[in-house]
Amino acid sequence: MNRFIALCGAASRRGADALIAAGKVEINGERAVSPAVDVDMEKDAVTVEGRALRPPEEKVYIMLNKPAGVLSSCGDDRGRPTVTDIVKYGGARLFPVGRLDMDTEGLLLLTNDGDFAFRLTHPKYETPKKYLAVVSGCPGEKSLSLLREGIEVDGRRTAGASIEVLSSGGGKTKLHVTIREGRNRQIKKMFEAVGHRVIYLKRIAIGGLRLGDLKTGHWRPLGPRDFEALREK
Repeated sequence: MNRFIALCGAASRRGADALIAAGKVEINGERAVSPAVDVDMEKDAVTVEGRALRPPEEKVYIMLNKPAGVLSSCGDDRGRPTVTDIVKYGGARLFPVGRLDMDTEGLLLLTNDGDFAFRLTHPKYETPKKYLAVVSGCPGEKSLSLLREGIEVDGRRTAGASIEVLSSGGGKTKLHVTIREGRNRQIKKMFEAVGHRVIYLKRIAIGGLRLGDLKTGHWRPLGPRDFEALREK
């Protein structure tokens, strides 16, 4: 069931599990009780919150340079701009692969392929994500070592991060930070834990796929070389 919902682009697999648990999914008029229920695409009728699902005819994969001030979601009940307001690809119902905070810029993928999204976001695949960060002050070697080894955030230790200091001066430091997790506001919380506030954050790569010269607010479909790059660790 969760795989079918993901194939239809209604949510990622984990998102589908949450919808099923909340009682928002029906199959043939009855509430779906398990993500493991098999779906016959030819015979079974599946709805999410009353909306009938159909598997997409075309898989779509988009790279977006997300601007600050835009939500990584498919809609917002407060009327704030979302990434799906920016990316329009025919009639495809796209959703973001993972998320970036509203005030974080950079590389975000959108798709209607739930399996693709699952492989990039599930912790077991350890897909590296590289960011350009500007933080207040000048983190010392002790603080950088803590971040590289892993530090406690929200009661749980992070995996070690790769950190490269690019420059420092004027009361701030520019760094490259690579993580293999995707916790909420993880990089900001990591630096807060060692006494430095993140002033600016931009994701510049996922795996070997780099943002390159794609302008802020612009997007493009992924090509064969992009998929090869995503598999790089």
